[in-house]
Amino acid sequence: MIGVIGGTFDPIHFGHLRPALEIAEQFQLDQLRFIPSAKPPHRWQPVADAEHRLNMVKLAIADTHGFIVDDREYHREGSSYTVDTLRSLRADLNADKSSESILMILGQDAFQSFREWHEWQNILTLAHIVVSSRPGYQFNNESWMKGRVRKQISDLHREQAGGIYFCEVTQLDISATTIRKQILAGKSSRYLLPQSVEAYINKHQLYKANKADKAN
Repeated sequence: MIGVIGGTFDPIHFGHLRPALEIAEQFQLDQLRFIPSAKPPHRWQPVADAEHRLNMVKLAIADTHGFIVDDREYHREGSSYTVDTLRSLRADLNADKSSESILMILGQDAFQSFREWHEWQNILTLAHIVVSSRPGYQFNNESWMKGRVRKQISDLHREQAGGIYFCEVTQLDISATTIRKQILAGKSSRYLLPQSVEAYINKHQLYKANKADKAN
């Protein structure tokens, strides 16, 4: 079973990494692929360029077994649509004659806007959705979710795609926006992200300029 987690990672921080690790352990994933979005569609653009964000992800997960950086969006032209990324990954698995399940990991906020995504219905034919949620989170079982919500992890192992699973994880109140603002204000980002990422940011003087700062 393969997990994928996308995002701008501008920069990647412990709020991304801790929930990802807990999901990887709960599902006993063979691998968890971090896929930085090179050119996010329908939203503000990242502050750091794609290469810097890719390098920061590599540093952040370098010593974690099973965590892999997948740079396919970095090498693809045009907007980084999730459905295209999953199609590409599924094609790779089929070429290897693998029938593995794919888990696409989303935060609660991202899941709430999921039906606004490009070809969202097709995403469900390519992967399961695992929503990283706070303990006690109550979700609204809407009509489009009927028959898709799974209660057991084993249910997702039996199918390649199409299920929705709400996974309770440790939620750290950390955002990339806050980190960038602290750096811009000359404050330390220590203990909010891996030390290797902090060192990279300092080395390349990232987030020092006063740019539009909205992405998480």
